[in-house]
Amino acid sequence: MSEVKLTVQTRTEFGKGAARRIRRANQVPGVLYGHGSDPIHLTLPGHDLLLALRTPNVLIALDIDGKTNELAIPKAVQRDPLKGFLEHVDLQLVQRGEKVNVEIPVHTEGELAAGGNLLEHVLNALPVEAEATHIPESVSVSVEGLEAGASILAKDIALPKGTTLAVDGDTVVLQVLAAQAEEPAAEGAEGEEAAEA
Repeated sequence: MSEVKLTVQTRTEFGKGAARRIRRANQVPGVLYGHGSDPIHLTLPGHDLLLALRTPNVLIALDIDGKTNELAIPKAVQRDPLKGFLEHVDLQLVQRGEKVNVEIPVHTEGELAAGGNLLEHVLNALPVEAEATHIPESVSVSVEGLEAGASILAKDIALPKGTTLAVDGDTVVLQVLAAQAEEPAAEGAEGEEAAEA
């Protein structure tokens, strides 16, 4: 797992006007919370944060005002719905060796059996518990040759060492559906007959 270092400042201004000023300066307002401590309101560098958030569950080493160093993982990210820029980020304080609950992306490998079957991702991300400094970036699942009706359960997915499921093992993660044949011509013909009568 990658660790990204960010130099951040605490902020004392709050509200929409302050948040707009922060964003105009290419920075992002955020909050750091956890371990029963009071929330710390931060101003984070916009571009560096955007790059860091490209990695799911990235571990962020925060240098706060050049005085304290903390580790955190992103818990909630708000983006502008039209332009996509970061509006606000919530960070959870973590410690080395601490176990945290996160969701990791599920990637598939291989081809389904012939016949136009469809693969449904019931869960796009798998809830797991892992050490904060060793969160897997993703898990890979082979769907090679699976037929319609087949499913892959959470307990069937091989997890990296030190990672455990945070969901019932019988939860369906992926399932293969049979392609459904459409018969629009038959429905149209019946409709025409009814209209003529």
